Amino acid sequence: MAYKTILVHLDRQEKAANRIRIAANLAKAEEAYLIGAAMIGVSTLTFRDARINEKDPALASHLNFLRDRAEEFVRGFVQEVQAMGVLSYEGRVVDGEASYGISMQARYSDLVVVGQTDLDEQAPVVQPDFPESVVVHTGRPVLIVPRSYEKETVGSKVLIAWNASKEVRRAVTDAIPLLKRAEVVDVAVFNADTEPDMREEGSMTDLAVYLARHGVTVHILKPQQTRNIGGALLDIAAERQSDLLVLGGYGHTRFRQLLLGGVTRTILGESTVPVLMSH
Repeated sequence: MAYKTILVHLDRQEKAANRIRIAANLAKAEEAYLIGAAMIGVSTLTFRDARINEKDPALASHLNFLRDRAEEFVRGFVQEVQAMGVLSYEGRVVDGEASYGISMQARYSDLVVVGQTDLDEQAPVVQPDFPESVVVHTGRPVLIVPRSYEKETVGSKVLIAWNASKEVRRAVTDAIPLLKRAEVVDVAVFNADTEPDMREEGSMTDLAVYLARHGVTVHILKPQQTRNIGGALLDIAAERQSDLLVLGGYGHTRFRQLLLGGVTRTILGESTVPVLMSH
């Protein structure tokens, strides 16, 4: 099991630079093909389907600006990965808005790397729910890199949020290439007596045995009882000096994801540690 195609979302250089370096280092470690994709931010098919003239001077000027901006993002990506010695890569300018465009590109990727949303950003390139939308719609593991994260690597100290649900089982399996290289893999369990999938005795032991067969040794932390799972998980990550969280992505649609709040929203909004999620 390995990541052989890694996709990274490109936007403004000051936001994307470290995300690109993380994706590039992963590509080098996995001997993977690295794709940097910049969406122009709007689908030109929208104008054609609505019978809007793309050659209208005002519209054409705006579309040219969007394309030029995306091409600038790609040029920055190419310069960075060349300097880092990545052997196999390409940059793409993609017609479409960010979440739909990256989800379509992710169909043929093993890992997707995106950035954490900055709600205070002026004139953002992506929608506020961009990471959640990518997690829900790609069907691929998504690595979300916080805007404040400065290291160029992830996964030396991993923290898994385990509740035995299908979502987190999927996330753990998707994270195995990272887990195999980790120095420490901790497993945090919350409210085990009320989690439906944790009622089967031996769940945590079975997880440890399963990962051991992949060459991964885990350390199961003392189970906790708390109503604020998201906050407690971030506290443990800080205490354990984790540089990667692995958890399941919950929610079925973008609308529901925004309404539900809960652990996913807390982690994606507040984490200063990269998060790998699968749905």
